[in-house]
Amino acid sequence: MPVTASPAPLSSGAHGWDISLFLDVNHLARHTGWMHAPMLAYFVDGVSALFALLLVAGWWRSRQRRDAAAMAACLWAGVGVLAARGIAQLVNHDLVEARPWQILPHALILAGHSTTSSFPSYDAVMAGAVTAGLFLVSRRLGIIAAAAAVLLCFGRVYIGAHYPHDVAGGLLLGAAVVLAGDLIVRIPLAAMVRLASRSPLRILLTAGPGAVREAAGIAGTAGRYPGALWRATRWPHAGRHRDRIR
Repeated sequence: MPVTASPAPLSSGAHGWDISLFLDVNHLARHTGWMHAPMLAYFVDGVSALFALLLVAGWWRSRQRRDAAAMAACLWAGVGVLAARGIAQLVNHDLVEARPWQILPHALILAGHSTTSSFPSYDAVMAGAVTAGLFLVSRRLGIIAAAAAVLLCFGRVYIGAHYPHDVAGGLLLGAAVVLAGDLIVRIPLAAMVRLASRSPLRILLTAGPGAVREAAGIAGTAGRYPGALWRATRWPHAGRHRDRIR
């Protein structure tokens, strides 16, 4: 018995300004044929590799800093991408929305004619999650990732794969999952990093000898890693207070 594809969704979440903005970008795509090949090369095949490299850069920076809070944030950024993708799949299954080519048959579509739900964009979810995670590690890497994420969102609309609200919603969903999860896992994950840094896994967590530090100083760390100020002020001087009591 032949396998038939599931029926395409018939409704669209795009209305008014959303469709108007999509058509404006689509008009640009019609008049910039020289951009088609590089756009497809990056936004179909290369985007995942770029954000993976940014995560590796975040891991390397955290390893060089030898800071448990930074490494914990970096590890969660990678795991958070998978968590955000899983949640996005649930949303995608429940909110079945048509792709632009199914509603706007005369639009220029450079991407494949996918029949999966248009909202949210999985690529935008990944970009939002990585960007939020890298901001927890390094402001500079976070800014680079944010610029790449905005370009990705434009590109997904440019090639006709999504409406603007699909990519905007994906960005927000990915970032929200990572930032909310960080509040939950930050402290236990940092403790696990400190413990693992005393094992053979140390080479993956720190560039120098010995275990990773709990905090790299209030001035250097508090501005970069949420919660580092609390850890730096709560624990480092406990030994001194005990000595004074004696």
